[in-house]
Amino acid sequence: MEDIHKIYSEFKDEFPEVHARYASLGKEIHEQAGLLPEKTRWLIKIAISAAGSHKRALETHIGKAREAGVTDAEIKHALLLLISTAGFPAFMKSYAILKSKL
Repeated sequence: MEDIHKIYSEFKDEFPEVHARYASLGKEIHEQAGLLPEKTRWLIKIAISAAGSHKRALETHIGKAREAGVTDAEIKHALLLLISTAGFPAFMKSYAILKSKL
């Protein structure tokens, strides 16, 4: 997936070694550290990004989840789970991000 955030591209250019280590750790954790199916891992990342109000991460994770075959209905369900855990405002903020990507 291409970088959708200019600042991330700038980080990679300015700190290539740090980025390489960060990317390697992320790949190891995502692909090798456990038994969860790929779609489930992306839905968890979406929920964590949404609950933490990490807009850029949420946008990125939505894109990667779609590439992995996660449907918009599944993403919406993951976001709905925020209402009773992180609160309605967190859901609405995240839902608006999703809707802007449809």
